[in-house]
Amino acid sequence: MGYFEVQGLCKSFGGLKAVDNLTFSVEEKEIFAIIGPNGAGKSTLFNCINGLYKPERGSIKFRGKELIGMRSDQIANYGIARTFQNIELFSHMTTLDNIMLGRHKAMKSSVFSVMGLSFKKSKAAKEELVHRRKVEEIIDFLELESYRMQYVANLPYGKQKLVELGRALALEPDILLLDEPAAGLTQEEKDEMIFWIRDIRKLLGITVIFIEHNMQMVKKISDRILAINFGKKLTEGLPAEVLDHPEVIRAYLGEVVD
Repeated sequence: MGYFEVQGLCKSFGGLKAVDNLTFSVEEKEIFAIIGPNGAGKSTLFNCINGLYKPERGSIKFRGKELIGMRSDQIANYGIARTFQNIELFSHMTTLDNIMLGRHKAMKSSVFSVMGLSFKKSKAAKEELVHRRKVEEIIDFLELESYRMQYVANLPYGKQKLVELGRALALEPDILLLDEPAAGLTQEEKDEMIFWIRDIRKLLGITVIFIEHNMQMVKKISDRILAINFGKKLTEGLPAEVLDHPEVIRAYLGEVVD
């Protein structure tokens, strides 16, 4: 039994096969990249993994448990968290409150009660202290202390990305799905994101599966890479092997991959 396995996955929209008989596996504590040109089926694959889409055929197993048929919240509770291409945060809330939302799976009280909308002496208030400690650990880990009480709408884009990452980490996942973590970042912010992803694996022991167009990032941090196009696997293997593969170069229409 593998750690995380996708077998013969198929997902279509009308007559278009977005994911076409895709098979791959990821090892525990691996940093695994998924690359391909726009429209290759990468985000559709992620949507299948975290339960937003239901595939027509195939299997997605995590620690031997079939994920297809489970709701997104059930998959999150089972240990798979995700960030998105477009940041999905509550801009009118603070950094702390946005990350606190990621603790919902562990909360017995309403998430909004835990966020301070109940009486001070209530059970929710006591529970808030426990979850707030965890959130503060994440804020410290991502070095967001100076932004903790700022509204997300007022943060630089790169810091908003970190807040979204923090909210996913608040779920205490075993697998973290990152959908284009470098998109829209400056070069300095991309270098910082590389640092965080490495530490998430090294210090937190989390397996990372990420979609990315920035080939420098892919080459620097990936243990292995899966390249797809039109929903099909082109090749899979070590970074040097995949990025130099003729079909991968052809799929990117001559894009530089060094």
